[in-house]
Amino acid sequence: MKELLITATDTDAGKTILTLALAAYWQTYHKDRNLGLFKPIQTGIGDRELYTQLFSLDQSLDEINPLWYKTPVAPPVAAEREGRLVQLDRVWSTFARLRQQKDFVLVEGLGGLGSPVTHELMVADIARDWHLPTILVVPIKLGAIAQTVANVALARQMKVNLRGIILNCVQPCSEQEIADWTPVELIQSLTQVQICGIIPHLPEINNLDKLATAASNLDLEKFLPLPTTIKN
Repeated sequence: MKELLITATDTDAGKTILTLALAAYWQTYHKDRNLGLFKPIQTGIGDRELYTQLFSLDQSLDEINPLWYKTPVAPPVAAEREGRLVQLDRVWSTFARLRQQKDFVLVEGLGGLGSPVTHELMVADIARDWHLPTILVVPIKLGAIAQTVANVALARQMKVNLRGIILNCVQPCSEQEIADWTPVELIQSLTQVQICGIIPHLPEINNLDKLATAASNLDLEKFLPLPTTIKN
């Protein structure tokens, strides 16, 4: 496995936090292995700017994010408003080159698994067609169980290689709230997909030590190609 798609049940669910945490972990413990960060499509200001701010990457902005729209809405809507096309061939060719150059590539999706990429395709279509191992981020809140079940059903219908689920505290969460809103055993029973850990609320997204620590507490071996030994 040379890449991992990070998707979610919705926008603002925690894809970026997980991406940053995994990147911080990788650059802390696996400095000898070359990591790539990839945001296929971005609308508005956000993820690609964070990547370049927090990490020393030997990638140009176009290599990180080959397709960018100024308007912060769904890509097909943004493309129409700006009189442009959603050039997936450009995105794919950039990704294909990147995966050849890097030991591992973290791919952060847009929106949720069912979010539109074009008028015909969703993120789930890209995950399937590009054969991307995928992790699903679920925000810990009321309604999370139904959202998780629906997204796993979509992944299964679209034949997405779903490797696991990560629960994310989008706001400060007590242990009781986590147990009430995202009961692990119930979600795993309903979806037959393993939950690989919980990310605590991380308001300081520029604190690489805390991000790396949060990632280290996940069941990383379930979805990352980790070596048998960790190098500091």
